[in-house]
Amino acid sequence: MADHTYAESQENASSTQKKARLERKRKRDRRLQKTRVNIGIAFSRWKELMQHKDFRRDAEVACFLLDSYESTLLSGNTSTPIKAKCVQVANAPALSSISSGTDGAEQQSAPEVETLEQSMHDMSIVEEELNENAFNDPMNSVIDLEEEGPSFHGYLDDSSDEEYLPTISLRMGGAMKGAQVIDNLPTIGIDETVHDLPAPEVPLDEPLSLELPILPGPQKVLSEDDIIGVRAAVLYENCLRQLVTFLTLPVNRCTGVLRTGLVCDSVAPFSTNIGIRGTAMSVEWICPNGHCLWRWNSQPVLKFGMQAGDFLLSTNILLSGNNYTKVALLFKFMNIQMVNTNTHYTIQDTYCVDTIKDFWEEKRSESISRLKGKDVVLLGDGRNDSPGHSAQYCSYTTMELDSKEIIHVATIDKRQTNWNSNIMEKEGFIQTVDKLTQEIKVVEFCTDAHVQIGALLNPDKGKYKDLKIHHSLDMWHGAKNLCKKIATAGKVKGQSILLHWLRDIVNHFWWCCKTAETFEQFLALWIGVLHHVCNNHTWETGSCQHDHHEDTQDKEWIERDSKSHKALVEIVLNKRWQKDVHKYLRFRSTAHLESFQNHILMYASKRQAFTPRVYDTRVVLAALDYNFHRERPAYRTAEGQQVYRKKYNKNARRYSLYTMKCTKSYGYIPEIQARILKARVTSGIGMPRKRSLRADDPRRLGVVPPIPPPSTSELMHTQVTRGLGSTFHAITNLETELQRIQHI
Repeated sequence: MADHTYAESQENASSTQKKARLERKRKRDRRLQKTRVNIGIAFSRWKELMQHKDFRRDAEVACFLLDSYESTLLSGNTSTPIKAKCVQVANAPALSSISSGTDGAEQQSAPEVETLEQSMHDMSIVEEELNENAFNDPMNSVIDLEEEGPSFHGYLDDSSDEEYLPTISLRMGGAMKGAQVIDNLPTIGIDETVHDLPAPEVPLDEPLSLELPILPGPQKVLSEDDIIGVRAAVLYENCLRQLVTFLTLPVNRCTGVLRTGLVCDSVAPFSTNIGIRGTAMSVEWICPNGHCLWRWNSQPVLKFGMQAGDFLLSTNILLSGNNYTKVALLFKFMNIQMVNTNTHYTIQDTYCVDTIKDFWEEKRSESISRLKGKDVVLLGDGRNDSPGHSAQYCSYTTMELDSKEIIHVATIDKRQTNWNSNIMEKEGFIQTVDKLTQEIKVVEFCTDAHVQIGALLNPDKGKYKDLKIHHSLDMWHGAKNLCKKIATAGKVKGQSILLHWLRDIVNHFWWCCKTAETFEQFLALWIGVLHHVCNNHTWETGSCQHDHHEDTQDKEWIERDSKSHKALVEIVLNKRWQKDVHKYLRFRSTAHLESFQNHILMYASKRQAFTPRVYDTRVVLAALDYNFHRERPAYRTAEGQQVYRKKYNKNARRYSLYTMKCTKSYGYIPEIQARILKARVTSGIGMPRKRSLRADDPRRLGVVPPIPPPSTSELMHTQVTRGLGSTFHAITNLETELQRIQHI
C-alpha cells in the first residue's frame, strides 16, 4: 500500500512538473512571438521562389508574395474571390518563418519529392470533391496545435539549446466532411524548421514599397570556418549601452499587430533593453506597446539556438587543461555570466571527448606507420591519478626511444581490476604490449624496477617469454635505489663515513653500466670501488681506471675490514641486487618519459576528480601537447645567443642550468576546435538533455567504494566529531569500522 501511494505521488509530481514546463514554454513563445505555418505541398515551390529571387529569409518571400498579391488586387486583374474577413490568431505575430531545417541550403531528397508528388495528386482529388468557396470559407478552418511529446524531458536553461516549440498549423477546410484526406499530407516537423526574426510589416495606410529595410537576423554558424579563428573580446554593459544610445534603426514605425488585429503603428524613438544569456549580451529595440522590432546578439548562434561563444568556452576549458570550477570562479570575480554546469559537461561528453580521441588515434597511426619494419625500443611507465594508495586511475604511457614520441596511452580504472589499485600498472602494461606487438616489432622494453612487470617479461617463465623482448631497467632508478641503500647504511652509528663517499660510489656505478657490455665486465669494474675507498688503486685482478689522485684529497679513506667497509661490501656484492644488473647494461633512461608524466599535471591534476572518459581524454591531450612541442628550438636573443635560466635542486642542494625554449604554438588546437564544432554543426539534432553511460564505461561496474553506503541516520548515530564525542560513541564507532573491515 505504501509503495502504491508513493508511486501515485511520484506520478502526480511528474505530471505537475510537466504542466509547469508547458506553461513556461507557452509564456516564452508568446513573449518571443513565435509561430509556425504549415504550407504543405507548396513547400517545394516556396523554396524554388526563394532561390530564384535570392532571398535569404522566409519572411522576405512572404513579403514579396503579399506585396504581389495586393498589387494584383489594386490593379483588378485577378480571378480569385476576395474574402470578406480573415482569421485572426490571438497574440500571433504578423509573419512566420518556414525553412527546410538546413537554413535553406539543401535540396529535397528523392523520397521527399515522391511524397510531395503523391500529396499533390491527393490534393487534386480533394479539390475535385470540394467546392473552392466552401473550402476557403473561414468557418471551415481548423487550427492545429501539437503539444509537447512524451520524449521531451529536462529543464529550462538559458545556456542550452532552444526549447521545443509546438507546431501551429492553419488548415482551411479542415472542418468539412472528407477533409481527413488533407491530414495525410506531409507536414513540416520541429526538426525541419528554422525560426527567423519577424520581418517588419507595411502598414495598410502607407504606400507600398519594395525597398523596405529588412533588419538582419542573428549571425549563424553554418560551418567551422565561420567562428574558428575569429577575434573575441570582453564586453561591458556600460560601453554597449553607450553605443546603443547613439544608434538609430532604419525603421521609423512599428509593424507589430495588436490584440485587436490592428497595426501597432508606434513611431520612433524606441526603447532599448540589454539582456544577458550565458556569456553573451543581447539588445532589444521595443516599442511602447511591447513589440520587439529587432534583437541583436553579441555572439553568433549555432543550429538549434546554442550560442557559439558558450560552446567554444566549454570546449576550450577542456583543451587548455583547465577545470570548470576554477574558470567559473574567475568569471564570477569579473561579474561575467558563465555557461551552465550541466551544459558544460554535456558539451564535453557529447562533442569533445570522442573527437579528441579520434584525432589522437590519427596522429598515433602516423607515428606507428613510421616505425614499421624497424627494431623498436620502447620506454614505459605508469602514473596514478592521486597521491598515496587511494588511486582510482592509472595511465600507462609508452614512448619510442629514438624520437622521444608518445605512441600509446592506456588508462585503467580501479573497477577494471576488481577494486585493486596495486595491479593497475600491471594491467596497463599488459594492454600496451598486447596492442603494440601487433603493430610494430618490439625488441626491448625499458621500465622502472616494477616487480610485476619484471615477472611478465621474464625470459624463462614470463607471460611474454615467446616475444623475446629484452627487459631493461632505467639507470636513474637503479642509481637512486643504490643511493638509498648506502644512505641507510651511513645513518647507522659508526658508519657515517659512507655518506661522504655516497656520490662517488653512485657515479662509479653509473660509469660501470655505461662502459661494460656483459655482466662479467661490469663485475670486474664494479668491485674496484671496494679497493678505491681504502686508498688501494691496484689489486690482484685489476686496477682503477682513473687518473692519479693528489695526496691532499679532502675525503677520508675507509679502513679495510672496518664496520663501514663491511657494510659497503655487503651492498656492493649483494647477490639479489646483482641478479638484475644485466638489465642496466644497455644504459637506458626514462628521463624524458618522467618529464611527460609531470606534464600530465597540467591537464589532469591529482587534486581534481574526473570521470573515466574525461580523465583518459586529458591524458591524451597531454600526449598531443608533448609530441607537438618535443622538438621546440632553443630561444635565442637578437644576437643569436641562447638564453639560460638557473634552477635550484633542493635534494642535491645545488644550482643547475637549463635552456630556455621558444613559446609553444599549439598549432594543432585550431584543427581540434574545427572538428569539435563540425561535429556539432553536422549533428542534425540538438544537444541531448540526458547523458547516458556507454557500454565500456567503467562506471557500469559499480561505485568506487567496495561496500554500499549506510543510511544518513546511521552515520549520524555512529559518526563522532574528533575531540567532542563521548567514550561510548567512540567505542561504537570503532566496532562499526571493525565490522566493515571484516566484511571487506
